[in-house]
Amino acid sequence: MGPSRAGRRREWGSVPGELSARVPAEQRGPGRDRGCVRLLLSRGTEVSHHAFGELPRLLRAGDLLVVNTSPTLAAAVDGRIGQARVVVHFSTRGDDGRWAVELRDPDGRGTTRARAGGPAGTVVVLPGDVRLVLEEPLSARGSRLWWAGAADADVAGLLRRHGRPIRYAYTERDQPLSVYQTVFALPSDDGAGSAEMPSAARPFTAPLVAELVSRGVQFAPVTLHTGVASAEVHEPPYPERYEVPEASARLINAARAGGGRIVAVGTTAVRAVESAAGEDGLVRAAKGWTGLVVTPERGVRAVDGLLTGLHEPEASHLLMLEAVAGEAAVDRGYAEALHRRYLWHEFGDVHLLLPGKEPHSEHCASNSPSE
Repeated sequence: MGPSRAGRRREWGSVPGELSARVPAEQRGPGRDRGCVRLLLSRGTEVSHHAFGELPRLLRAGDLLVVNTSPTLAAAVDGRIGQARVVVHFSTRGDDGRWAVELRDPDGRGTTRARAGGPAGTVVVLPGDVRLVLEEPLSARGSRLWWAGAADADVAGLLRRHGRPIRYAYTERDQPLSVYQTVFALPSDDGAGSAEMPSAARPFTAPLVAELVSRGVQFAPVTLHTGVASAEVHEPPYPERYEVPEASARLINAARAGGGRIVAVGTTAVRAVESAAGEDGLVRAAKGWTGLVVTPERGVRAVDGLLTGLHEPEASHLLMLEAVAGEAAVDRGYAEALHRRYLWHEFGDVHLLLPGKEPHSEHCASNSPSE
């Protein structure tokens, strides 16, 4: 991924602040999967507009949805460096027990702003007199995230007792952790999870999942624990822990062999599946750390479609969308999203990108509501 491509000017321009979703859908109206969440459908460069509850009729029997089961952590904890107040965002748990963390300054409005990381040896005092020591930057790419050790402290327990979900200034207020959990989230034995919600799956509810299954749509669970993607920094993702179980790999391969479409629910699901896919397109059971960055140059091997939230024009995730659907489809879809005033960010609307119209397939644009 060259810097010129990642940073190219998007034809659809910037996103007005009023299009940030400030509260969850169920606080704007009747529920997560009801009319308050809109779904933008891109089939190639053809666009149509729907309520998220229409998803079952936009997919077909034999299609398979890949879903991320990572739970969201209460990853923000108050601390202090000397007399200065800071907020620690716990990003990723390393195999050696250390955590990658981001330090933030409280902004007086209940949210935070970016601050410089480091230097090595900095001690952050956390609740219960836990001492977190910054050791080294996570990557040579920058100093935002640092590996930090907390001696023998139980960090998972600390987060449960004193943590809260990470939120940014575009949201209206703090929300309980339950608001940041998807219907697919499963607790992990070691307390690992995602620093920020795998939010593409947020509009799903148990009844909607049941309807999809009744219509012949399959589900394949994978796990990818997402790290902190700071709101001010649009950078490629750092290595993250993932697992594609044997059963899910078999389901994906069988669905593809039977003519079904493999639709990833979220960019995290794409990263997990593509990390386990060989050059032959077959997905094999895999687990560990992935540093894969999916770009148009690399392409996708196993994924045919993607259900995802709406991303800022500078976001590196847009290159993944282009790898799945093509640059023209992404630009056309985002121009429509702006024109129709879709909502951005984790509590906002969603975008379903599918392959272009197939012979004899029905195009739903004629059913689109006028707005």
